[in-house]
Amino acid sequence: MDNELLEQKISLVVDKLLNLGGADYDQDKDASPEELIKSGKIARDYGIEEWDWPQGVGLYGLFLLQNYRKNDEYMDFFIHWFERNLEIGLPSRNINTTCPYLTLVNILDKMPEKEKYEKLCLDQAQFLMNELPKTKDGGFQHVTSAIGDRNGVMLNEGQIWADTLFMAVLFLQQMGIRYNNEDWKAEATHQFLVHIKYLYAKDAGLFYHGFSFERNDNFGGIYWCRGNSWFTLGVTIFLEKADYLDKGTRQFLIDTFVDHAEALKNYQAENGLFHTVINDVSSYEEVSGSAAMAAGLLRGIKQGLLSDDYKECAQKAVAAICDNVDTDGTVLNVSAGTGMGMDVQHYKNIQIRPMAYGQSLALVALCEAL
Repeated sequence: MDNELLEQKISLVVDKLLNLGGADYDQDKDASPEELIKSGKIARDYGIEEWDWPQGVGLYGLFLLQNYRKNDEYMDFFIHWFERNLEIGLPSRNINTTCPYLTLVNILDKMPEKEKYEKLCLDQAQFLMNELPKTKDGGFQHVTSAIGDRNGVMLNEGQIWADTLFMAVLFLQQMGIRYNNEDWKAEATHQFLVHIKYLYAKDAGLFYHGFSFERNDNFGGIYWCRGNSWFTLGVTIFLEKADYLDKGTRQFLIDTFVDHAEALKNYQAENGLFHTVINDVSSYEEVSGSAAMAAGLLRGIKQGLLSDDYKECAQKAVAAICDNVDTDGTVLNVSAGTGMGMDVQHYKNIQIRPMAYGQSLALVALCEAL
């Protein structure tokens, strides 16, 4: 892959991400939550301004690029973003609203009024440990923001989702490392193990979107692309910093990652992307999940977890991502926010929209390709 082309695409994607703006949040108040979940057309998810998971993933992509370039080129953007959200007032505490903290903990030492932001991070870690509802086996219940009410929550009783690994568990791990808190590090490890136990399908080598302890099943048993990618990318970020793990636990996570990576190679579409339902070729090809998978595979190679045999798969995906960056920097063919579904059609019906996480995950893949 031509580095000059990658840099050009990165520049376009970043510029679009920084200028996504906000959204008409009042739209969510006037619509049926059930209908919004079916389509993924939740106004709160659009733009870069709201304190929630799409924007949190967007921030983290910018942080990884800044970290890669070893400069502070986006610090002014970060400072303004966090200050503005504090002025507005933060939304309810839940799994998804934890995601912006993943960037914050990494830039704490460069933030003005560091103590104020440090307290926010410490309070959020305590919330995850002591206040967030837990499922059987102590899983982090996938509590999300209520639709149309940023101060409310959807409890998703007794449910764990693959999304949680990226949205909340990585933050808890990095807080545990920063503050040398063994309980936080251990709990982050525990969450990865619990999610693997209930979501990983050994016969397919893929992850289900979620598990219900009340239903005692994996809902529709769907292998959702972006859900799988939260593990593919997330576990490499987790392992990169997890030198404190005992050999057995570390090897278990690596083995799962390698088996998962091997399965992904079998499901890649001819154009380099993955279908939004990975094993259903009639479902549309989706860029954000494909990008996170490519990034995870490239990181796995770099960390020595995967052999160079995976380069072709990853590079093919990166080439497809480049093809899906529009002339104005918009990352195309990104599925909107996706709630839990009971059948394949639910995932096929999710709208394709420009999203902050689409920009960000493409950005991460392109950076890894460099």
